[in-house]
Amino acid sequence: MTKRIFITATNTDIGKTYTTKLLLREFASRGFRVGVIKPIETGVVDGYAQDGSELLACVKELNYEFENVSLSDVVPITYKLPAAPFVSSNNTKLDLHLLDKAVENLEKLCDLLIIEGAGGLYVPVDEDTMMVDLIKHFGASALLVTHCSLGCINDTLLSKKVLEDKNIEHLVAFNCREDDKSFSSVSEPYFLKIGFEVLKVNQNIDTICDVLYNL
Repeated sequence: MTKRIFITATNTDIGKTYTTKLLLREFASRGFRVGVIKPIETGVVDGYAQDGSELLACVKELNYEFENVSLSDVVPITYKLPAAPFVSSNNTKLDLHLLDKAVENLEKLCDLLIIEGAGGLYVPVDEDTMMVDLIKHFGASALLVTHCSLGCINDTLLSKKVLEDKNIEHLVAFNCREDDKSFSSVSEPYFLKIGFEVLKVNQNIDTICDVLYNL
């Protein structure tokens, strides 16, 4: 059975796509036939889904079986307005059958599928569905990507609690950027004090992959 890993984050623009590409490369280097899908992307103009395009280009480098896969295969649902899918779609009911079929088709080409979400866990998809519900629907484990700026303690612990309350197996990884120089003195001490393992995307991708695969 194909391993499914869902990439989520504490908010938008935290680094899900960047992290997903690193994971694809690391898993491929270990001999896995990797695959990727971003079920929903908003802010898509003239059919160009930026995140999906980056992911498709990356996976085509790593798995030749994706040679004939199209952007619409990797991003089955797109909306023009850069907002939560609930708003972008004018509260259109989510077509889970469409997403299930897209996942099924891509899983024929890989043995590990990375699913990239949109925004954070409580981004509304439609009136009845939040982004976190898709993790449960797909039966995936999750990687919560968080930031290293001031406020990351609150953002990280809140999102982690959501995953815990939903009984979703997960791992947390910190995407520290060049301007996050205060993390080690402002936020990291608290995480270390409470025994929270601080795994950084740009330093510990190998460990992150090890843990995710065994969740």
